Amino acid sequence: MSDYNIKIENVVASTKLAEEFDLTKIEAEFEGAEYNKQKFPGLVYRVSDPKAAFLVFTSGKVVCTGAKNVADVHTVIGNMAKKLNGIGIKTIEDPEITVQNIVASADLQAVLNLNAIAIGLGLENIEYEPEQFPGLVYRIDDPKVVVLIFSSGKLVVTGGKSPENCEQGVEVVRQQLDSMGLL
Repeated sequence: MSDYNIKIENVVASTKLAEEFDLTKIEAEFEGAEYNKQKFPGLVYRVSDPKAAFLVFTSGKVVCTGAKNVADVHTVIGNMAKKLNGIGIKTIEDPEITVQNIVASADLQAVLNLNAIAIGLGLENIEYEPEQFPGLVYRIDDPKVVVLIFSSGKLVVTGGKSPENCEQGVEVVRQQLDSMGLL
């Protein structure tokens, strides 16, 4: 499988770090934390090394977004748990972390004819309305991902649960376009 400069742009994962959180206490203790119950039910907290953002809820659930790989997700969630322990909030040890979505980009390094691709792929798995959006939306069943295909040859893969899902999604597109003589 060729490389096509597949790059993970964002990993979204969730976990449960406690039975409940006092978000007002966390906001007071964590520099830069933002909590406004009227606007949004969770606390927003950004970290920089590695870069990520957290949505923290009173239920003890945490959503981590913005990480560039799955290892960073585990690192920042571990760091978050330590920081919470540091202000006297007990956290669940070794929490189960679930990757919800990975967004990746790729480049087939070819100019693509999206009209021909739309016809070739068949209308049941695609959406292509160039007046609304410049990309073709292709829903793949295995792996279960959505690939946005642009005429520049650039792809955006979303919905993957692992980096491998994203790579497989790119490969499915590459093989199908190649077999139709459109690559």
